[in-house]
Amino acid sequence: MSAKAWGGAFDEKTDPRVEKFTESISFDSRLAAVDIRGSQAHARMLTQSGLLTADECRQIVETLDLIGQEISRGEMVWKTELEDIHMHIESALIARIGDVGRKLHTARSRNDQVSTDLKLYVRDSLAVLDGLLAELQQAFVDRCEIDVDVVLPGFTHLQRAQPVMANHYWLAYCEKFQRDRERLADCRKRVNVLPLGAAALAGTSLPIDRQETARLLGFDAVAANSLDVSSDRDFLAEAIFDLSLISVHLSGWAEEWILWCTTEFGFLKLPDAYTTGSSIMPQKRNPDVLELIRGKSARVIADVQQILTLLKGLPLAYNRDLQEDKLAFFDALDTVQACLELAPSIVRRARLQVETINARLEEGFLDATTLMEYLISKGVPMRSGHEVVGKLVRTCESRRIKLADLTLTELQQACDKIEADVADSLGVRNVVLRLSSFGSGGRDAVAERVAAWRQRLTGNG
Repeated sequence: MSAKAWGGAFDEKTDPRVEKFTESISFDSRLAAVDIRGSQAHARMLTQSGLLTADECRQIVETLDLIGQEISRGEMVWKTELEDIHMHIESALIARIGDVGRKLHTARSRNDQVSTDLKLYVRDSLAVLDGLLAELQQAFVDRCEIDVDVVLPGFTHLQRAQPVMANHYWLAYCEKFQRDRERLADCRKRVNVLPLGAAALAGTSLPIDRQETARLLGFDAVAANSLDVSSDRDFLAEAIFDLSLISVHLSGWAEEWILWCTTEFGFLKLPDAYTTGSSIMPQKRNPDVLELIRGKSARVIADVQQILTLLKGLPLAYNRDLQEDKLAFFDALDTVQACLELAPSIVRRARLQVETINARLEEGFLDATTLMEYLISKGVPMRSGHEVVGKLVRTCESRRIKLADLTLTELQQACDKIEADVADSLGVRNVVLRLSSFGSGGRDAVAERVAAWRQRLTGNG
């Protein structure tokens, strides 16, 4: 179109600097496919409502398909004077079929159109993210075959605390990413409410059928207040927050593995394909991918602040500020998706340094808590048992020995409730056999959860 779609009441041309300042095609072009999908559904609804003929609808739908193919081939020339993806597609449509193309925008505004496009795009993105999270969960479950007999020290405050099966660590991340998947599924409920048909802010006097549009586009419900529709970006803020929490979980995993692959820990060896070297130190294998996954979480967290700050002072209905909403979502989505695409391969190909782990496994009195629980089982009050074991630990520290190195006589001198069967509660290997509560890090409890996760991820549980 040679003139602006909205320029009928204007006497003066738009300053080119304003066109450059206000354009969004540089980033909203990625909405092209969903914009076409929404427009085709809108045309079909207009036809059913008697506002388009069947032949007009056919021309619009078929031409939009051709425009979509042109865009996917990279043949569309983006022009700042056409502002956004909506006007580019409408302009191309009118250039091909004339007045029939001019009828497409009947009973809608760019306000409800962009909201619909965003919801379609977010809905598609949530499905992709769910698949990537499921793949990462599967990678951790697959590790359980490799590390089935490995015991690791568990940490609190980064201090050795109690032993757990290595698979307990892997399943902990499955739990975190499952909560992420559930949040995405819950977010989808708010996303899957149709805005189209609210028009600019007040609806329309034309006889449209919004429920039919919802059906055609797979929406579960229709937005009930036209004023709310064009200003509502709650769904976008919620999606970005969900992305930020995924990135926080990825960052925590990356941080742990960065520590584990240091010489000081010596727990883990990363594959060379996911590390880099030093320009000056020939021996270095740097965990750069994990460090960037950790670092990129800052961007996604900042995107939450960006969208909330953008929304905090807006009056009802559409304001041009909302053009900036897509930047936060696209950045968060692209960042998290890039991290999730790399993470499963790192998980599958990294290897625990079992010999190094086993060489120090008995350090740190990892069996102290189980010894206390042994005393509780013999009728000793918990706090009294805690004190007894604490004094035994202090004795062992002074002698540089383990709790299991103490003789039965020495143990009984500390508490006369102790019997020969105390040996079953001492030593890391015995501890993981005794941890038995649901969800614990003991051998049998973890084996049950591994089996449950396998079923869950294959759709059989």
